[in-house]
Amino acid sequence: MRVPFLDLADVVTELRPELDAAWHRVMDSGWFIGGAEVDTFEAEFAAFSGAKHCIGVANGLDALTLVLRAWGIGPGDEVIVPGHTFIATLLAVSQTGAVPVPVEVDDATCNLDPAAVEAAITVKTRAILPVHLYGQLADMVTIAQIAHKHGLLVLEDAAQAHGATRDGAPPASHGDAAAWSFYPGKNLGAFGDGGGITTNDDALASRLRTLRNYGSAVKYVHDERGVNSRLDTLQAALLRVRLSRLADWNARRLAHANAYLTALAPVAAAFPALRLPTVAAGSAPVWHLFVLRHPAPLALAAALEARGVATQRHYPTVPHQTGAYAEQLGHVRLPVSERIASEVLSLPMGPHLTGSQRDAVIVAVTEAVAALAAAPGR
Repeated sequence: MRVPFLDLADVVTELRPELDAAWHRVMDSGWFIGGAEVDTFEAEFAAFSGAKHCIGVANGLDALTLVLRAWGIGPGDEVIVPGHTFIATLLAVSQTGAVPVPVEVDDATCNLDPAAVEAAITVKTRAILPVHLYGQLADMVTIAQIAHKHGLLVLEDAAQAHGATRDGAPPASHGDAAAWSFYPGKNLGAFGDGGGITTNDDALASRLRTLRNYGSAVKYVHDERGVNSRLDTLQAALLRVRLSRLADWNARRLAHANAYLTALAPVAAAFPALRLPTVAAGSAPVWHLFVLRHPAPLALAAALEARGVATQRHYPTVPHQTGAYAEQLGHVRLPVSERIASEVLSLPMGPHLTGSQRDAVIVAVTEAVAALAAAPGR
């Protein structure tokens, strides 16, 4: 059996009638920028996320950048970010002219370590940017307490956490805003790029709506130098269809994750080189990704590929040591983040993974880990 990492064609197959209806609704309306579909999606996603406002934008990177801009963060400022994340987290800070300050993550959850955050705060620090990596929320209660103590803003990168909670609270409950990506492979994905921002701050929401639209709240009246970062009407209509299934699809992911954890626990016990994901107390992850850790991830990936299982690595290099940041931040050493990046390997995960495919993955991982442990020199 061949098990793909993720097959987005299955999304269309399951939702085709509803997606076709949304398509025709937009085409027949003749309204392709803004309008009722965007307004309705924003209201529906805000309600789903437990937030007062949702502001649709063009992509997840813009969502992060526009919030930082709306707060007036720029040259001379510092923003604390996790050492293990996708590079967009750092790029958003850089695009404002501020400096991203990468700090260590928790070795168990791979999320931002609150102790490392507090140790990194300086007189230049303006904000903390935790990432809810792989679909599990960071320790927002502690991070928010630290931020309040030092007078800092908190922007949550929730690109992988649609529907996730911790202690019953969703993103933006403790922080000042949350930025979302609707990239096609996300738990809530569009059919192209898309992003959004949720917040309970009326003034911030108002400014973001102006910034995303050329700095204009009234046509041809431009109060500041904004950008063109609007969620397409068609994407909003299609996202509404997927949003109606999100809770069910997240439940399917949870079932697969629980099966992986249960079946692979004896394997990890027998072969300690294999580490399974850790779920923090009070967390309800949405399992955007199911990430194993192993000291030889490339060898494990090859062994799984030979057994018909496709994998990916999220993320194999810490962003501050890539070419984009080598000159500015390459001197920063974060042993925990670097080790995690060197070990990660993501298994197939998604709402359309079948039970038989999942079982095939479990068999393949069991065999591959044992084979690597028995290989000469290991």
